[in-house]
Amino acid sequence: MNKAVIFNIMRYSIHDGPGIRTTVFFKGCPLKCKWCHNPESFEQNTETTGYEITASDLIKEINKDILFFEESGGGVTFSGGEPLFQADFLLEVLELCKKDYIHTTIDTCGYCDTGTLLKIAEITGCFLYDIKFIDSKKHEQYCGLPNALILQNLKKLSQTKTKLYIRIPVIPTINDNIQEMTAIFEFIKDFNNIEIVHLLPYHNIQSEKYKRLGIEYELSEIPGDESPNMPEIKKIFSGKFHTKVGG
Repeated sequence: MNKAVIFNIMRYSIHDGPGIRTTVFFKGCPLKCKWCHNPESFEQNTETTGYEITASDLIKEINKDILFFEESGGGVTFSGGEPLFQADFLLEVLELCKKDYIHTTIDTCGYCDTGTLLKIAEITGCFLYDIKFIDSKKHEQYCGLPNALILQNLKKLSQTKTKLYIRIPVIPTINDNIQEMTAIFEFIKDFNNIEIVHLLPYHNIQSEKYKRLGIEYELSEIPGDESPNMPEIKKIFSGKFHTKVGG
């Protein structure tokens, strides 16, 4: 029996896809983004946070909110960490959701096996897909790994029928320059299944969580304010896509 390690089930979310949603946070992620809001999700073990759960127990928890899903057009979002880090379990629970007619969304960094991603795309409603950089060296510097696989997987998803919600964290002094944001726009501009582009303002309230976990927060010098370039960045995307500042 497959089990996953998760660290939270958040109910009544309105920022993780359409309608009112229940968001399940998986532990474990291949990336280590320096601004990550959930550093407790970096590792898959349960030493500090998290617990194991079976797919049948998780679907029972999800079904508790089915009336909210039906009334709002919502469903369940699998986030993390990286839900595809525990792909076998994710596929199992997605099939259970499909049987119960529950809309599903995957919040992913895109660093995963392409074949598995495309298999999941056949049975899920949409993806919240993060893009941080086009510049692979900067991606490796700030996120821990190069991004060729991430961009390749996004291009593959753009050729499917699944809906894409593009999410771009806008980090002052790191990726909030017009050159980087224009490069992201140029990469996605011809994708026809993008529903919305979310520009996510930076904040640093997660720095306290790093302290509690004994992890150094490396961006402490950056003030927790929205990038002054945000209006200009929004203009880059809004000419082509429905664009929103915030989740």
